[in-house]
Amino acid sequence: MKILLAPSESKTPGGKGRLNLDSLIFKEINNKREELIQKYQKILDRANLEELKELFGLKKEDEIKKYIINIYEEPVKEAIQRYSGVAFDYLDYNSLETKAKEYLANNLLIFSNLFGVLKANDLIPIYRLKQGSTIDGIKIEKFYNPVLKEPLDNYLANDDILDIRAGYYNKFYKPNKKYTTLKFLKNGKVVSHWAKAYRGMVLRECAKNKVNSIDEFLKIDFENLEIKEIIEKKAYNEIIYNIID
Repeated sequence: MKILLAPSESKTPGGKGRLNLDSLIFKEINNKREELIQKYQKILDRANLEELKELFGLKKEDEIKKYIINIYEEPVKEAIQRYSGVAFDYLDYNSLETKAKEYLANNLLIFSNLFGVLKANDLIPIYRLKQGSTIDGIKIEKFYNPVLKEPLDNYLANDDILDIRAGYYNKFYKPNKKYTTLKFLKNGKVVSHWAKAYRGMVLRECAKNKVNSIDEFLKIDFENLEIKEIIEKKAYNEIIYNIID
């Protein structure tokens, strides 16, 4: 089973080594990655604070300055440790056992506003890019959508797919076969921000249990979650969970 996850805008600093695009998944799209990265770097080099506020989705100057870097000279570390948003906090990657980390390296794909898509262990530098941003007038989701379709269709062809991304990332890529999504309800209402936390919890349990199919996934007894219903739609199945206290 392959799991699709959204990135986070916030990132952790540090790492070692430098960016090598040829080490990332799908080397065949590196010419497009390079094109976008160069345009992104030119904006950073201008260091126009108003422009960067919009690009980064930040307001405070000291926060903005942390991300004014040379992306080719910054140290790199695994994507799963670079991202630091709510889902990644609840995944708590560093506390996982080695086998669970290996599972994520082999089965998790993280979508990226700058790099398109990454494996969990792909090495990337720190960067900041607000969801929905444009780079030099380019809408990133439209830039990457045609580029990612063929390699991802081929990569996912023989696996069940669990898509726990935010809906926005369907604009980057939508699977060409039946896949499974999740929805979380609290007191009958869909949760939004805290859905990120439950996605992280679900991902953690998938890694710990080394889940290989949706059938295996359905057997997991998640703490504080119970299945309300499974809705079968034409393109995907939606598992709806009630959050229980």
